[in-house]
Amino acid sequence: MKKYMKFAGAVICFILLCACAFIISHNSETLSDYAKKEPEIAYREQNTPKADADETQETVAAETERDLINDISVTKTTIEAGAAGENGEEMNELNLYPDRTVYQPDFYYEPLTDDLKNRITGVSYKEDCPIPYEELSHVSVLYVNFKGNTSTGDIICNKAIAQDLVEIFYELYQADYQIEQIRLVDEYGADDLLSMQDNNTSCFNYRTIAGTNRISMHGRGLAIDINPFFNPYITYKNGKQQVSPVGAESYADRTQPFAYKIDENDLCYRLFTEHGFSWGGNWNHSKDYQHFEKKTDAS
Repeated sequence: MKKYMKFAGAVICFILLCACAFIISHNSETLSDYAKKEPEIAYREQNTPKADADETQETVAAETERDLINDISVTKTTIEAGAAGENGEEMNELNLYPDRTVYQPDFYYEPLTDDLKNRITGVSYKEDCPIPYEELSHVSVLYVNFKGNTSTGDIICNKAIAQDLVEIFYELYQADYQIEQIRLVDEYGADDLLSMQDNNTSCFNYRTIAGTNRISMHGRGLAIDINPFFNPYITYKNGKQQVSPVGAESYADRTQPFAYKIDENDLCYRLFTEHGFSWGGNWNHSKDYQHFEKKTDAS
C-alpha cells in the first residue's frame, strides 16, 4: 500500500511541475520578443550585468530625451541660420545693387550701368537713338542651352517689359525649354541677320522699320526674337517666298515637325501671349515666327 502511495505522490508532483512550467512559459516574454519591441534596450541588457539593468534603462531614457532635445535645437538653429543667410545675401545684394529688382535668384533686371551704356553706344544704341537710356533695362536670366547645360543670358529691353521677361524666362528655365543662346545683338555688330543666322535670342536693337521713319518695336526694346534660325521671318515678293535668315528655308514649312518650332502649342508661345505679347506667327501679310512684341505706353 505504501508503495502505491509513493508512486501516486510522484505522479502528482510531476503533474504540478508540468503545470507550473506551462504557466511560466505562456505568460513570460522571451528575449527575442522583447528585443523586437525594445531593440536598443534589449541589446544593452543582453550585454550588461543584471545588477546594472535598471540603471541602464534609466540611462537609455535619459539619452533618448537628450537626443530629442538636441534634434529640435539643431533643426531650429539650422532654420534660423538658413533664414539669416538668405536675408544676409538679399541685404548684401540690395546694398551693392540698390536699383536691381530680383524676381528669383539669377533672374533680375536693373538700369543700364555706365559700362553697359558704353558697350552699346554706337552699336545697338545708335548715335541718333531718341530712346533715353533710362527707358531701357538690363535683364539677366538663366536658360537651358541646346547641350542641356545651364547658361546665363543677357537682354536689353524696354523697362516696361522687364518684369514680364524675368517671369517668362524663369518659367521656360523651370520647364527645361531649350534656347541656343541669349546674347546682346552688339556681339554681332548689331547686325540682325548675323544674329539670326547664329540662332541668337535678342531684344533691343535701335532701327526704323524698312522703308519708313517709324521706330521698330525692337528699336524701342519692346520685341524679342526666340531661336530665330528655327523660326524664320517669311515675306512674299511678287508671289515668291523670301526667308530670313538665309539657310533657314527648311523651317519655313510649319506643317512639318521639327525641334525648337514655335507654334500655338509651344510653351514659349503660351507664356508670352499670357503676358500680353502678340506673336509674329499670327500676322497676315508676313510671318515672323521668332517674334513676340508688346504694345505699351512706351510704344
